[in-house]
Amino acid sequence: MDEGLIMAFVAFALGGVLKGAIGAGTPVIAVPIMSLYYGVPFAVSVFAIPAFLSNIWQLWQFRADLMPRRFVLPLTFGAGVGAALGTVMLAGLSGRVLMMVVAGLALIYVAFRIRRPGWSLQHGMATKIAAPVGVGCGILQGAAGISAPLSISFISALGLSRPGFIATISALFMAMSIVQIPSLWAVGLLTPERAGISLMACLPLFAGMPLGEWLARFISRDSFDKIVMALLTLIALRLFWEAI
Repeated sequence: MDEGLIMAFVAFALGGVLKGAIGAGTPVIAVPIMSLYYGVPFAVSVFAIPAFLSNIWQLWQFRADLMPRRFVLPLTFGAGVGAALGTVMLAGLSGRVLMMVVAGLALIYVAFRIRRPGWSLQHGMATKIAAPVGVGCGILQGAAGISAPLSISFISALGLSRPGFIATISALFMAMSIVQIPSLWAVGLLTPERAGISLMACLPLFAGMPLGEWLARFISRDSFDKIVMALLTLIALRLFWEAI
């Protein structure tokens, strides 16, 4: 196994710890690291199946705390539409442009979390804009593999409990994956070889999730966020360097 795949599986394990702790964050670690070695289309394709399976698991685990249907349905429908559009963009954009997009999204996410850590959104307004936000999340996830600047910021702003946040963000990510996997296959990006690697990547991801759930009892979400943002900044700068 070459260095790139080893680092990818390490990234999935770390992402699993983060997902187990806060319910999100795996792509902001796994996608940039894989992009460094193999490019964005490979990273997005390999991440698709682990994302789908892990979000099914967490959605089922925390289903009792899911937001009301009037919010979740337009959000997830919009996300599915956006994921299809984003996948078409992924297939058509150059590798250099995609690396710049991933790096830029990562830095935007870090900057927003630093500048507006307490940003909040009323549930009534959130329901009104759920569909277009879902479309935006899907496009980002489909085209670059990272929707965190919009998806995590939007759901976090609702001020939900940890179970409520995990259930709602898992429903959003699962909706994107349901559309993204067949779309990636249709445009020729999710090849049989990549699908095999994607299934293998589920092992370190699911191995890390219980550890994250356990650590969440002792380490605050803010501490996890700071670690992720520091790592993400370094990776984004490296992506920019590779792209230019």
